[in-house]
Amino acid sequence: MTDSTRPVDAMAEDRRSNALIVAQALEFLYPAALRAAADIGVADHLADGPRTPAELAAVTGTDEHNLHRVLRLLATRGLFEQDSGGRFSLTPDGDALRSGAPVSARAAVLMLTDPTMWRPAGEMTRCLTDGGSAFDAIFGTDFFTYFARDAPTTAVFHTGMASLSDAENGPIARSWNFPDNATVVDVGGGYGGLLRHVLATGPALHGILHDQGHVLAGHSLATPVPDGADPAGRWRTSEGDFFHSVPAGDILMLKRILHDWDDDQCVTILRNCRAALAPGGRVLVIDAVVPDGDTPHQAKTLDLMMMASLTGRERTEADFVRLLAAAGLRLDQVVPTPAVLSIVVAAASA
Repeated sequence: MTDSTRPVDAMAEDRRSNALIVAQALEFLYPAALRAAADIGVADHLADGPRTPAELAAVTGTDEHNLHRVLRLLATRGLFEQDSGGRFSLTPDGDALRSGAPVSARAAVLMLTDPTMWRPAGEMTRCLTDGGSAFDAIFGTDFFTYFARDAPTTAVFHTGMASLSDAENGPIARSWNFPDNATVVDVGGGYGGLLRHVLATGPALHGILHDQGHVLAGHSLATPVPDGADPAGRWRTSEGDFFHSVPAGDILMLKRILHDWDDDQCVTILRNCRAALAPGGRVLVIDAVVPDGDTPHQAKTLDLMMMASLTGRERTEADFVRLLAAAGLRLDQVVPTPAVLSIVVAAASA
């Protein structure tokens, strides 16, 4: 049937579908604009009130007209607001774009839109036709090998992960009741943000932050959490590689770790945790749990980032059950949190 013979309402639906898909294809330009704004730190210059594009361009060393165009798009999503005089101001929704915001997202934006994430996403077809990650073909090696030899990118990654975690660590730590007097091991815990919040929940808890030496150098464990128990004297760091071994403890946490790796690598990490787990202890896998069906969830978006740049993926509850069983663990419960992540609680198999 040609267009001339199709019913009018069907043709209207065809055009609606076309317009919808074209609009969605253009959506990549929004995170591109968001990255540009974060990169030049424009939000930092709006903390004291509205300014014109000319004023902002002068303090950021950018082109006035092009800066206006970027801010105009970001204003359509509510991060900025333009008044009748052409001045832009930062809205409450956009406040976290400031470097000095209480829970800044600026470093997280720069990490999530870094070329190591952006370029493989743009070549996602490779993942479908060749299998595996698109990262290796673009950068000549795998994700973590590249990071190990590129210090600036490593810094972007760890600073970005800390920024991404700052908003979620407190709510996650308060979502599960840590046993009194437990030794909590944060495996691959980065700068220790989660462990710091866990220690704040109970004055008798002790913690071990386990990661590579260059990461541990930037830890934040000595900084108390406001209105929380002082961590002084209750923590130590442990340098190592979770693929080889992890420190012994009552509670072993793996936050945003397993989603980086394929199933075999995850089983290796989990077996090492099982070997280090005290009798009656628990392993807490803190990751997004992909819901069934067509329910929207950030995990389904993050899963494609894992596919394009790494070897891992986001997993369903059934996926976690299989991984845990292969490592000598069993699923105890899945605890939702106010964040995107859930706490998958595992115990040693009988």
